[in-house]
Amino acid sequence: MASSVAVSTEDVERTITAFTRLDQRGDKKAMNKLAGRLQREQPFLLQYAAACRAEHGDKVGEAAVFYATLVWAMFDRIHEGTLPRLTAQNLTDADQVVTAALGAIEGLADKPVHERIAPQVADAQPHIVTKLRELVEEDVRENAMTAETAAVIYKPTQVVVEAFDAALTGRRPGERQGTVVVDQPKPGRNDTCPCGSGKKYKKCHGAAA
Repeated sequence: MASSVAVSTEDVERTITAFTRLDQRGDKKAMNKLAGRLQREQPFLLQYAAACRAEHGDKVGEAAVFYATLVWAMFDRIHEGTLPRLTAQNLTDADQVVTAALGAIEGLADKPVHERIAPQVADAQPHIVTKLRELVEEDVRENAMTAETAAVIYKPTQVVVEAFDAALTGRRPGERQGTVVVDQPKPGRNDTCPCGSGKKYKKCHGAAA
C-alpha cells in the first residue's frame, strides 16, 4: 500500500523534465541556485551523499550527490519550503531500515543493480522508485555510469527516499525548515565546498558570498 505522501508520477516526470532542461541549457546560474537551496535546507543530506566520495572517489561521489539531489527535488516539488530538514539521525535510521530490507532479499547480488530495491521503499514511494530504476538501468546501459558505481550509490539513494518518506509521514520526523543547524560551521574559502562538488568553497558556493 502506497503511503499518503507518495509523490505522483506527474511530479516525478516534471522534476525529470526540469533537470533535463537545466542540463541541456547549461544554465549554471539556475543549477547553482538549486544547489544553494539544497545546501541551506538539507545540509545533512548533502553530507550523507557526498560521503561516497571519500571512500569511492570523485565520480562515485558526484553520482551519489546527483541522485540524492534528484530525490530531494521530487519531494520538494510538492513541499517547497515546508519539506522537513533531514537530520543525521534520520539518515542513520533510514540506512538501517534499507540495509535490513536489502539483506533479507535472497540472491540480491545476482540481480541487476537496478532491481536491487528495498520492498518497503518501493511500496511507500512507487513512482519515485520506478523512475530511479529506469534511470539507473539507462545510465548503466548507456555507459553514463558503470555498474560498479551504480551498485555503490543505489542503496544510499533509496535511503534518501526512505528518510524523506519517514519524515513526512511522521514515522521519524525531521526538523522544521527555519531551524538553525548549530553544528554546520561555514566552510573556509579554501575548504572543500559542502555541496559535494569537490571544488574549493571559494570557487563554488563561496564565489558569490
